Parts: sequence; structure tokens; C-alpha cells
Amino acid sequence: MSRPTRAITRDIRTRQPKRRGREAAELEAMTWPETTVRARDVMTRPAVVFRAEMTIGAAVKAMRARKIRHAPVVNDKGALIGIVTDRDLRQAMLKPALAEEVEAFVETLRTRPIRDVMTWGVMTVKPETEIREAARLMHTNKIGALPVIQQGRVAGMLTGSDVLKTLVQILDEGILSRPGRWGRED
Repeated sequence: MSRPTRAITRDIRTRQPKRRGREAAELEAMTWPETTVRARDVMTRPAVVFRAEMTIGAAVKAMRARKIRHAPVVNDKGALIGIVTDRDLRQAMLKPALAEEVEAFVETLRTRPIRDVMTWGVMTVKPETEIREAARLMHTNKIGALPVIQQGRVAGMLTGSDVLKTLVQILDEGILSRPGRWGRED
């Protein structure tokens, strides 16, 4: 019983393409899992970043307008200091103490900075991080997005949607339908 190797086998290298003119694309599709997918390959860039002084109301409007749920928060120097999510903003807006007084609620949205509601301890990844490792980190820690940091700056955002798009791409290419590529052949 032979186990699959990570090298491109002779039958893959020497076979005739199914469609003329697509030789390179077909070879890549057949060998894609062996090529490590990195965070830089699937992350959303450029990342939408918020300044810590931005108000809750402005953050809510910006997130709705850009249709995002997570945003890295940076200081004046552009260094990552936290992350704010739609959940953080909803919790800040719907606190019972704020709901008692509508005027105080509106004033809070106008004046309260997002640094008061953001998550400070941010998990990050580097562009070289394998997508599998990033997905595992997101799953085990129950987080929806990871800022991608390069040289101390936010280079992009890796979201759960980005990871799912990558999985769909793998499934569409039919890679998972060939069990011999992932383990023992029976």
C-alpha cells in the first residue's frame, strides 16, 4: 500500500491536458493542496482601520457603509492596539443604563470613542501564516477575524468569510473528491 507523496508524480507531469491552452491551470489545480495557502493569499486588503478616537456612532456608520463586521483599531502611529466588532458596538449601544435616557444615548454615540468598547488583546497573524493554522486559531478561540500584521502595520484582515471562500475554491476544484491525495487509498 503506497502513500501519496507531496511531489508532483510522473503521471501528473506527463499527462495530456483535458483542454488545450489550460495546461498550467490544470496542473496547478491538481497540485494546489501541496502548495501551502498563506494568509497573504486570501486576506482582505487593504484593511479598513479605525483610529482609537473615532466615536461609536461614526464606527457604526462606517461599518454599515462598508459592510464589514470587524475593524482593527490603530493609534496615531498606525500600530495596532485593538479590534472593534459589530458585537462590541451593539453592546455599547444597548446597555440598559443608556436605554433609560435617550438623550444620553445619542450623546454617547456622538462622543464616546471606540477605544472604550474595543477588544484590547488582539490575536494576529503574519502574511506567511498558513491558512490552516489561521483557521484553527479562529476556530479554537471563537473569533471571526484576524488582523494580518507586517512590519508592525496592519497589512490586511483575514476573516471567516475569506477562509470559507478558500474552502469553497478547494471543493470547486474537486481536490477533496480524490481521497488518495489526503490519506491512504483503500
